[in-house]
Amino acid sequence: MATVAQIPEGGTILDTFRRSFTTVPVDEAKGNAISTTEFLEAAEALTTMFDLLGSVAFSPVKKDMMGNIEKIRNRQLAAPLESETLQDLVRNELKTKSHTATEGLLWLVRGLEFTCLALSQNLANPAQELSDSFRGAYGDTLKPHHSFLVKPIFSAAMSACPYRKDFYSKVGTDDAKVREELAAYLAALEKIVKILKEFLSSKEAKW
Repeated sequence: MATVAQIPEGGTILDTFRRSFTTVPVDEAKGNAISTTEFLEAAEALTTMFDLLGSVAFSPVKKDMMGNIEKIRNRQLAAPLESETLQDLVRNELKTKSHTATEGLLWLVRGLEFTCLALSQNLANPAQELSDSFRGAYGDTLKPHHSFLVKPIFSAAMSACPYRKDFYSKVGTDDAKVREELAAYLAALEKIVKILKEFLSSKEAKW
């Protein structure tokens, strides 16, 4: 597993992120267009959360998300002017009869929704252990799309979650600050996931 970034004194794990979902530009005037570069930076930063979960069982989860980020970034690098927003990236890629990055985005959004739902549920339920939150979120998001070969790998990760108190102590030492900052972060992520899910289920994002 990767080394967990050093949290500054009095800060939280979010302070170590290169980009937060709270600062990803969303242009409401252009149909909630989401800036590709900042979104990928934020998604990449989020994967370090899995290092906090401290189990090799989460390696496949992180690897899967990083692989989908790479697919999207490769398309962006190949056609930067056509990929400034995620929606334009998808529209323009599909015109070429390819859907590698579009499919990558679909799976990345599912992974982000899974993580967001698990942490949001856990934050809202102080008595709930992480393994229960992640297991419930997995059943609601990724599990229906996974094959019988993949399901046991992800299920093993859910069971390997650390105890709630151990996880939050790694997120930050000030409990009130952790809850406040994590809630704002997850609200921003939830908004972006909702926008992208609606777009990806629309006719213009089908291949």
